[in-house]
Amino acid sequence: MRYLTETPRFLTDVPDYSSENVSMLALRPSCENCAKALPPDSVEAMICSFECTFCAGCVDSVLSNVCPNCGGGFERRPVRPRSALRKNPAVTTETLKPVEPAVAQRMRDKFEHIPPAQR
Repeated sequence: MRYLTETPRFLTDVPDYSSENVSMLALRPSCENCAKALPPDSVEAMICSFECTFCAGCVDSVLSNVCPNCGGGFERRPVRPRSALRKNPAVTTETLKPVEPAVAQRMRDKFEHIPPAQR
């Protein structure tokens, strides 16, 4: 059996992009619709391609996998490794834009029957 004698590089050489003009996921802290907390390690956070952020419950029960802002579909938001999160933290500003039922219904009627990759 072989043992590590030094700390693996991926744990020590985490890039620090905080002061550079590099685009990365904001990891928004809450659901835009219901304000449910979605910390950076949440497996319930869902995002569209524009990074609109909703909880899985709202995506399933309110939005039917149709983003009310762009009409796109949702995917599970990736979790930023803790080692990278220290140098490249998540945003703390909440975006709360509760979805009006009529708007959500119009978007569902327009896009729900079309697979997200074909919208």
